[in-house]
Amino acid sequence: MNTRFSPLVAGIALAAVTTFATAHESHVPKAGTATLAPEQKAWGIAGKASAVKRTIDIAMADDMTFTPSVLEVREGDTIRLRLKNRGKDLHELVLGTAAVIEDHAAMMKKHPGMEHDEPWMAHVQPGKTGELIWTFNRAGDFDFACLVKDHYELGMAGRVRVRAAAAPAR
Repeated sequence: MNTRFSPLVAGIALAAVTTFATAHESHVPKAGTATLAPEQKAWGIAGKASAVKRTIDIAMADDMTFTPSVLEVREGDTIRLRLKNRGKDLHELVLGTAAVIEDHAAMMKKHPGMEHDEPWMAHVQPGKTGELIWTFNRAGDFDFACLVKDHYELGMAGRVRVRAAAAPAR
């Protein structure tokens, strides 16, 4: 029996691994790397617990709702989103722009078992509480959604309105 891989099989395997790694590059921390500085996103940056100005409680339910589904914060505020999963299904909250949410939802459809751990995402098991600490340092309207299974398609989404910080007095 020949135990050598053919160049064709090796090439296909390499292409598959490269494609998978590239598609998930921004979602899975690289093993053995030092802790990186928080990454600025269009909707803000990971916050520090010591900078939290306000905590907002959000309930997640199996009727595919977040309560509240609209949040209002001020530009520059660091907010703790305390997430309570009141359902029997796993739920998550993913922050982002509409385009980022749509792209991530499409990736989750292709790779439903994908594991990821980013500061703008929080998975919450049934009956448990989770949290996300985020600094909303950009004004505008941003989105959040649950991308588990078909929850997003069933309407499990919300909006964060970040009001511009007051201009300093002259």
